[in-house]
Amino acid sequence: MEQKALSLYELNSIVRRGVRTIMPDECWVQAELSDVRSNYSGHCYMEFVQKDPHSNSLIAKARGMIWSNVFSRLRPFFERETGQAFVSGINVLVKVTVDFHELYGYSLTVVDIDPTYTIGDMARRRKEILRKLDEDGILTLNKELELPLFVHNIAVVSSATAAGYGDFCNQLYSNRYGFSYNARLFPAVMQGEKVESSIISALEEVYKDYDKWDVVVIIRGGGATSDLSGFDTYNLASHCAQFPLPIITGIGHERDDTVIDMISHTRVKTPTAAAEFIINHTIVTASQLEKFAEYINNEVPMMVRDEKDRLERLVARIPSVVQSSLQKESMKLEKFNSRISMSWQNRLLREKYRLEIMPRVLSSVKLLVQKESHRLEIMDEKIKASSPELLLKRGYSITVKDGKAVVDVSSLKKGDEIETIVANGKFKSVVS
Repeated sequence: MEQKALSLYELNSIVRRGVRTIMPDECWVQAELSDVRSNYSGHCYMEFVQKDPHSNSLIAKARGMIWSNVFSRLRPFFERETGQAFVSGINVLVKVTVDFHELYGYSLTVVDIDPTYTIGDMARRRKEILRKLDEDGILTLNKELELPLFVHNIAVVSSATAAGYGDFCNQLYSNRYGFSYNARLFPAVMQGEKVESSIISALEEVYKDYDKWDVVVIIRGGGATSDLSGFDTYNLASHCAQFPLPIITGIGHERDDTVIDMISHTRVKTPTAAAEFIINHTIVTASQLEKFAEYINNEVPMMVRDEKDRLERLVARIPSVVQSSLQKESMKLEKFNSRISMSWQNRLLREKYRLEIMPRVLSSVKLLVQKESHRLEIMDEKIKASSPELLLKRGYSITVKDGKAVVDVSSLKKGDEIETIVANGKFKSVVS
């Protein structure tokens, strides 16, 4: 049996009637804006997308539009409330009507928007950036830098054509105190998609000669508050947090702080306020210097007078001190001389005693020597009297056998040859 085929138009008409029948007149949808653009007629066209939170790949997409009469009302309302431009890349909560057209297909027409959802999403993004900065250990690095006492050389990151830059310079150079400053502009784009890269490039230029500058001022003025999203990026915040000079921000957004406001050394509301902050800091420093000068003018003369009085008192005491010292030294000298005198007297007495007793000692020694000499003479006579030669001369003889004196006749036997020594010679004989 032949089946009846639907034309494409008939099929799309059925889908259109089905969508209108099933869907409510209006519904709220959460999505991310993509490819936002408006034409000469004021109508705004975009795509609503949803991405996988893990892979960031698209999982849903729908064509959307806002009619000019609605867009002219919603856009300023949204940007005023959120401080965020109605541009691609932001998350929104919109009320839409769902339609399906035979020629143009499926589309969502925006009739209202809830800015509080986007504000919450922006707050979550800022919180996430701050959390990551904290985990990296750099969240408060710039705040911990010490502001120099004398802020004179100022590196200004701003747009050359921005009204805020002119306000800053006028306020700074026209201060009623006559303070002198040296401010140099490092140009940067302060709104749009190039905010992040442009400010980072300017900071890198400042860093090349960072030792020549006291502070960095990032200011913005005259632009819409909806152009602040470029200041809420991790990359820019990371550069500012780790910059070696204190950063002062005055980007003209009074209601909410951007991320770089939160991590900078000092945040003020406007470029003019940034100049006022620097001027007030100089006033504080000047006030301190005036106090130091006043202290020097008032206290130093008093200190000089006190020291002069003390010196005069010391000079007045010199004679008595010298006299007392001389007396002490004189007493020490007398005691020393007394000890020397006594020492010499004792030594002389010992020497005198030694000299007095020496003759008696010598006499005793002489007598002892005489006695020893007489004793030696007697011993010598005894030795001479017992000499073998003397005995031999007296008629005695010595009998020797085998070189040994014979003292016992029983030691001899018949036939032994013996030798007899007399005073004038010796002779041999045989025992019979």
